[in-house]
Amino acid sequence: MITSALPPPTMDRRDAAEADALARDGVLDVRDLPSFGFSHRSLMWWGTVGLMLIEGTAFALAVVMYFYLRSLANRWPMSTPPPDLLWGTLNTALFLLSAWPNQLAKHAGEKLDRAGVRLWLTVMLALAVLILIVRAFELTALNVRWDSDAYGSIVWMLMVLHTVHLVTDAWDTGVLDVLFFTGPLEGKRYVDISENALYWDFVVLSWIPIYAVIYLAPRG
Repeated sequence: MITSALPPPTMDRRDAAEADALARDGVLDVRDLPSFGFSHRSLMWWGTVGLMLIEGTAFALAVVMYFYLRSLANRWPMSTPPPDLLWGTLNTALFLLSAWPNQLAKHAGEKLDRAGVRLWLTVMLALAVLILIVRAFELTALNVRWDSDAYGSIVWMLMVLHTVHLVTDAWDTGVLDVLFFTGPLEGKRYVDISENALYWDFVVLSWIPIYAVIYLAPRG
């Protein structure tokens, strides 16, 4: 039971009187509380973290499958040379480079800085498109078909699995970029910027072990 309430400084006399009346009735006046929050104060954050845990488990299982199949093979790769390093290494460098503008976009979103969000989200969208183009070249340089043998199947599974996540976040980044240039915005859209940046971090970090498995492990 709430017995008293101090009206915030921005209330006029009428609002203050209403707040006092609500307090006497044991009702909490929450009209001036924010309608959105960042990080763990957002339900979207918890949903994103849960999704990353599920998808991270899928990546881990695929990597375990790779090494299990390798342990059963007399030769690995079975009938082809390892993937060419050029495109995969270039994409890794682009992923690492993207971490900087991604954090700037996240920071701008949490500061409710629309101009900053527009700038850094556009940079991120350009980088995402560039990474997807390089990924297309990367897929042509794996030196194995998906149906050639067990090695080809697991390599393509890892690549396609990560590419789906990459395409998903690139699409989300593009949609948010358009919204920030064209439409009226609710506060929760800034939360979307923060969560989009969090998910992009997951896409980048999940690629590092996959790169090591696909490009370095066959040469070890």
